[in-house]
Amino acid sequence: MVKRFERLERIRRLDPVADAHEIYRISVALEFPWDYARALELALYRTYAVPSIGRLLARTGEFTERTQKRYDDTVLLLDTIVEHGFAAEQGRTAIRRINQMHRSYDISDDDMRYVLSTFVVMPRRWIDAYGWRRLSGHEIAATVEYYRTLGRHMGIPGIPRTYEEFETLLDSYEEANFGWDEASREVSDATLDLVASWYPRPLAPLVRTATLALLDESLLRAFRYPRPGAATSALVRRAVRTRGRLVRLLPPRRTPHFARQNWEVKGYPHGYRAADLGTHPVPGLRGCPVRHRETSATDPVE
Repeated sequence: MVKRFERLERIRRLDPVADAHEIYRISVALEFPWDYARALELALYRTYAVPSIGRLLARTGEFTERTQKRYDDTVLLLDTIVEHGFAAEQGRTAIRRINQMHRSYDISDDDMRYVLSTFVVMPRRWIDAYGWRRLSGHEIAATVEYYRTLGRHMGIPGIPRTYEEFETLLDSYEEANFGWDEASREVSDATLDLVASWYPRPLAPLVRTATLALLDESLLRAFRYPRPGAATSALVRRAVRTRGRLVRLLPPRRTPHFARQNWEVKGYPHGYRAADLGTHPVPGLRGCPVRHRETSATDPVE
């Protein structure tokens, strides 16, 4: 029987740089699978409030016309790397697919760094607020190293070196770039509709309100959503915090739970191949987001 804090003790015996993937995998798949799923959903959702990102997503049609598939593909590609690592063939294939998609569009280095920062910062903020315990220093350092490695595989320049640098980047970028854009709002609405579709139809308005109650003021303002009532916001946030406290009382998870096992992923009931996931070039939207070098047959990202 695994004790509630036994894995945290194990994490603290590992090296947060050399063992970054192992630590991150334990946190994501064993300690906080539900929290990481929600936090990374929120991380990606935040990026829509940057008009240059939201407009591009709207133009591709992926997030407005094929929302469930785009959600599934994003989750599964990132999940493949978590489950198998950067060196395994499955992880290499997922990174290659991510890079092939990004090369099809004009994406600035600044936007790429910002998106990467959301993956580092938002899970810590979510788990510290709603998880059954706060993230440890080892877990935070390992998360930084994990996403620095992913960023290097994606060819992103100027990646922050510490959590504090990632957090400063995220906050300053949002302050400078969050703003109203009609196309971004369309992507946001489609995403909220997707979340509501996961529940029985009569619950859709309640799910939408609860989701909005978890958003901060900057996001509500950027998308021009009405702020939920103070009582509603307090109730929803208290309910999520209560869930975390209840999880703390339960026996620890015995087996890993990866995002591919989440019931919200609905598009591949008969399985999938990482090489087949994701989007394909859209005419008129080409343009490589990062500078690429000549590669060999063993390069994991090309």
